[in-house]
Amino acid sequence: MNLHTFEHLLEKIIFNSRWILVVFYAGLVLCLLILAMKFVQEFVHFASIFWMADESKFLTGILAMVDKTLLANLLILVIFSGYENFVSVIGVAKVSEDRPKWMGEVDFAGLKIKLIGSIIALSGINLLAAFLEIESANKENLAWMIGVHFTFVVTGFLYAYSEKFNHPKK
Repeated sequence: MNLHTFEHLLEKIIFNSRWILVVFYAGLVLCLLILAMKFVQEFVHFASIFWMADESKFLTGILAMVDKTLLANLLILVIFSGYENFVSVIGVAKVSEDRPKWMGEVDFAGLKIKLIGSIIALSGINLLAAFLEIESANKENLAWMIGVHFTFVVTGFLYAYSEKFNHPKK
């Protein structure tokens, strides 16, 4: 085997190694299914108590379901964008009438921005839920939550700024 043949074989192995990522994306699809079951469980519990719940518990219940919905959206975004950016184009989506508009248009940089935006939204919802129960909240934990949320916001701003700076619109 000469050097050129070896190099070609090595490059082919490296190129095809991207298919290993399918295991991760399949795992995330299963996580989405588990999250859907958890959402249904939460909804059934919420539906059984909402008549008797005070406003704080009512809003906290709704926020918990919004939180799970945003997390599901985040999973879909990572699954679709990650698969299309790193493994292969999702061919069946090309001909689908209900294909999401953003699909196939989110590059890795866009994925990072959407990802941090989703994390900020999730953090904000958890922070709001904690503030709804501020009387019983651990003030030190609340301070940490605010600090972490602020860190996410600053990180999101820095990501967006660096993308704008590195890739100015033409």
